[in-house]
Amino acid sequence: MSAEDLENYETELELGLFREYRDVVNLFTYVVETERRFYLCNSVDVQVRNAGGDVFFELELSDAWVWDVYRSARFVKNVRVVTFKDVNVEELNQSDIKLP
Repeated sequence: MSAEDLENYETELELGLFREYRDVVNLFTYVVETERRFYLCNSVDVQVRNAGGDVFFELELSDAWVWDVYRSARFVKNVRVVTFKDVNVEELNQSDIKLP
């Protein structure tokens, strides 16, 4: 497989993932962004934890969809995420979502 073939394959995977996102975004209430992943979910609980002077975030997500091109099953009933970076949580305004 050439480098161009690999690049085309990855481009097709990303395009397929975007299409899936476009199809499911209206099913969810929240967008959650961590340093490693992007999630859509209907319930999110963020807890700030302190352990030995280090601060981290513990997230509990329910009815989630994971933006990950390499996951075969992106729908997850419950997700627990631990991260040491900032977390961005936004509530989706369904009337603002107009994807082509």
